[in-house]
This record gives sequence, C-alpha cells and structure tokens, in this order.
Amino acid sequence: MFKKMKNIDTAFRHVRSFTLVVIAACTLISGYALYQSSQSVSQMQSKIYILANGKALEAYAAERKDNIPVEARDHVRTFHHYFFTLSPDDKVIRENVGKALYLADESAKQAYDNLKENGFYAGMISGNISQSIRVDSVSVDIDHYPYRFRCYASQQIVRPISVTTRSLITEGALRNVARSDNNPHGFLIERWQTIENREVKTENRR
Repeated sequence: MFKKMKNIDTAFRHVRSFTLVVIAACTLISGYALYQSSQSVSQMQSKIYILANGKALEAYAAERKDNIPVEARDHVRTFHHYFFTLSPDDKVIRENVGKALYLADESAKQAYDNLKENGFYAGMISGNISQSIRVDSVSVDIDHYPYRFRCYASQQIVRPISVTTRSLITEGALRNVARSDNNPHGFLIERWQTIENREVKTENRR
C-alpha cells in the first residue's frame, strides 16, 4: 500500500515537473514569436513603395540625422542651380531666382539685388546671354550646427560669339527649418558669400 502511494507521488512529481517545463517552453516560444512579429511590423512600416515609370520601387524610412549630409548637399546644389541657371528671358530669371530665394536667407537676396542694380540681368537679356552651372562638389561640416558648407562649381556663360568658363566657390551655413513644397529639404542657407569667381577660359563659338 505504501509502495503504491510512493509510486503515485513520484509519478505526480514527474508530471508536475514536465508540465512546468512545457509551460516555460511555451512562454519562451510565445515571447520570441511576439518579438519577431513586432520586429517584422516595424520593418514593414519603415518601407514604402514609389511608383515611377510604371515600376514599383522600394524605399526605406530613416531618421533625419541619417540623411543630413545627403540632403544638405542636395539643398546646396539645388540653390546654386536655380540661382545661376539663367536665360535671356526676364520671366525665366525671376522664376529661377525666386525658387532659389526660398532656400536661402537675406544674404542671397542681397546678392540678387546687387546684381540687379548693377544691370547684370538686364545685360544678359539685351545681349542674349545664357548661363549654366555645374556643381563639382559640396563639403558639409555636420559636426557643428549650423552646418557650414563650401560649394565648388563651374559656370558656363554663352554669348553669341563666345563661351566663357568661370570657377565659382561659395560658402555659408545651413539652418534647420520646416519642410515645405518650396523647401523640401528643410534647410535655410545663411551668410552665403562668394569666395571665388574667376575666369578660367574663353573660347570663340563656331
């Protein structure tokens, strides 16, 4: 009788131990599954798809700090493109410069006003002169805020009888502002100034 009770007690302990092991294993598996599900949802939420030319392109969301160097360089390039891409057409000049001035502070507006007062734009229109720019490189110091930058570019000035190439170097600082349709990168160029703008060569047009 006692031996039978002892066997029952031993069997009960074994069943209890086995049940506790199963419960612990289920708890661990459930926790791991919840963690993996949470990670998968986070990854899916960070992905977006852009439809371009009939193709779905995958893109990833990222923190702004991860994209500061890329966005800052593109902001500087965009500003210089609009400010220095000019045609002998008053409407085109006003539109391009207007887009550029959304990206910079009063220092750029002052440079525009000085050029206008000196007859630069009027001379381009009357002389049928067009101007384009190629930004060679932009260096940005993101270790200190506001972010200092320096832009190295080449200007090409096309006149009816000649083409002039000029070297252009400018510098300034970038301050964070709210993003908008006119300023998609959310930066504002401050204290913008021209360091160098010298003629490299002039060639006669054929």
